[in-house]
Amino acid sequence: MFDKRCRTGVERGLRPVGSGLGKAGITPDQLTALGVVISALAAVAVASGRPLAGALLLGASAIPDLLDGAVAKATGAASPRGAFFDSVSDRVSDTLVLGGVAWYLASAHGGHAALLPFAVLGASNLVSYERARAESLGFSARGGLMERAERMILLGLGMAFTAVLVPALWLMLVLTLVTAGHRFVMVWRQASAPKRAPADRPRNRWRGWRPSEGFAPRPRRSEAAGGRWRERTPPRRRRG
Repeated sequence: MFDKRCRTGVERGLRPVGSGLGKAGITPDQLTALGVVISALAAVAVASGRPLAGALLLGASAIPDLLDGAVAKATGAASPRGAFFDSVSDRVSDTLVLGGVAWYLASAHGGHAALLPFAVLGASNLVSYERARAESLGFSARGGLMERAERMILLGLGMAFTAVLVPALWLMLVLTLVTAGHRFVMVWRQASAPKRAPADRPRNRWRGWRPSEGFAPRPRRSEAAGGRWRERTPPRRRRG
């Protein structure tokens, strides 16, 4: 939902910042890698029993994630390699943070609660896979109630207020599964739509042209005006 409605405006506002970072020599890949490092620190913080610090670090990891695209566009460094690196880094960051939350819940609430973050991770990967696979086939699979930005916001609130962490994870799981179903139906409809038949090529307008009835053909030059326009033929060369 955030990606569909707000990303364009946010990226437009971050263009000056991206241009400044690009002039300072900072590359989009460096910002993407920084986001992964901060996410790893957030995972360690929450796993060690400091969920509030983990929530703050999770919020800090979103800053490089927003700026790498702005720098790439401002410096003309956008490329398929960078897009691939960014997508893989997002999956790694999600795995690290949710793994840290699972470790925290295993220590605080027992083993069964620790399975909930892994269920959220599996549903999240399904949502991301649906979009990637749909775009590789030429379809669109954007949108939904629980995309990555919404998941990180809700997870950060749950980490900041641990009393609502488990209910927040259940809400994430349900809404992520709803998003996965929504994207599946969206792509299914696009793939099931009848393909338009290619338009027939226009026939050659001059092919098969015949003079209309009553139209006299133009006389040959040798016959016109009593032979005055008789075509000249080159003289034959005499032998010997």
